[in-house]
Amino acid sequence: MAASSRIQVEVAYARPEEQVILTLEVAPGTTAGEAIERSGILQRFPEIDLTRQKIGIFGRLASPDTELRARDRVEIYRPLIADPKEVRKARARVPRGGG
Repeated sequence: MAASSRIQVEVAYARPEEQVILTLEVAPGTTAGEAIERSGILQRFPEIDLTRQKIGIFGRLASPDTELRARDRVEIYRPLIADPKEVRKARARVPRGGG
């Protein structure tokens, strides 16, 4: 495949204290999972577990076998520490101080 037929994509991961976006060139038809593997991000952040963590493309959930298009950004999401719905319910149960 000629170099001109390659596409540019990004792989992103963020910790609370650090965000990394890696740019790479891949062949058309490359999947999100393949891009993650080729980016080297799994070696850089060994805590990433793709069997438990979700991935997305520009904020929309995607599966590892989703084929990428030029300029797509594959995002690896950290697991939630708490369910947002449960946090809201717990907050609603706490009485508010009145003045």
